[in-house]
Amino acid sequence: MARIGSSELDVFPLAFGGNVFGWTADEKESFELLDAYTAAGGNFIDTADVYSAWVPGNSGGESEAIIGRWFAARGKSKRDQVVVATKVGSHPDFRGLRAENVRSAVEASLRRLQTDRIDLYYTHRDDPDTPVEEFLGALDQLVKEGKVREIGASNISAERLTEALAASEREGLARYVALQQHYNLVERDEYEGTLAEVVGAHGLSSVPYYALAAGFLTGKYRPGAKVDSARAGSAGKYLDSERGQRVLVALDEVAEAHGAEVATVALAWLAAQPTVVAPIASARTLDQLPALLAMADLTLSADEVAKLTAASA
Repeated sequence: MARIGSSELDVFPLAFGGNVFGWTADEKESFELLDAYTAAGGNFIDTADVYSAWVPGNSGGESEAIIGRWFAARGKSKRDQVVVATKVGSHPDFRGLRAENVRSAVEASLRRLQTDRIDLYYTHRDDPDTPVEEFLGALDQLVKEGKVREIGASNISAERLTEALAASEREGLARYVALQQHYNLVERDEYEGTLAEVVGAHGLSSVPYYALAAGFLTGKYRPGAKVDSARAGSAGKYLDSERGQRVLVALDEVAEAHGAEVATVALAWLAAQPTVVAPIASARTLDQLPALLAMADLTLSADEVAKLTAASA
């Protein structure tokens, strides 16, 4: 287990992504995945109130609702064992971070999750039209009421993150303890540099999403291979880049040395990066889960980390 920032949240080194619930995994499959993940020692579930509004017939909140029904079916003890992270600001009915929006959205998430508190509540996207003091004030009130334990940021610039952290310090408001950002072996530029420096300097924890680059870093996307996946288009684009090809070669070499899956190595590289506490990855079938969970037991050597880093430059 690892601790998120300055919080009291201790989490498994792999967060299970709930974006698949109600999308590529139906309720029965979602329950099976959650049971298997927690049976293996996992305790960190990531979702958002907008998941999965992009699916025809869905309106947002489907993932939270499935998790809530799973909690109801498995009992209070299971809920108490799990760290639940969800997000505010992107649901079709609650867009943005105005104070009244945050208040309405959290109540809806709590109802869907069938819980009395959210362990880690992210602002899903920055809202430049809303002063940081306004949404931090709303989040601070939720923390004081016990409806939220800790807060995090997602999809925010280094400048706005710095501004928000300064406001929390100045006004005595709840403070971000985590950042969720796009970061993986083939997408490094968005995080590495100024944003990572702010996270490190202020003691936040990084919980990166798209940890497997929409499935590309599982190794199943190869020249000439056809993959039946809702993300095939997004993942397949990396095959056309020299970086993607170099990364696959390096991943294959390291994976062979450890007798491990390519996905396991890709997640282990991410976990080895400064500030990263728990990459987020999802599985839509049970047979995809073991390779993800195995990252918790795989420690790469400094040379292996360097080889993968150089390949992805």
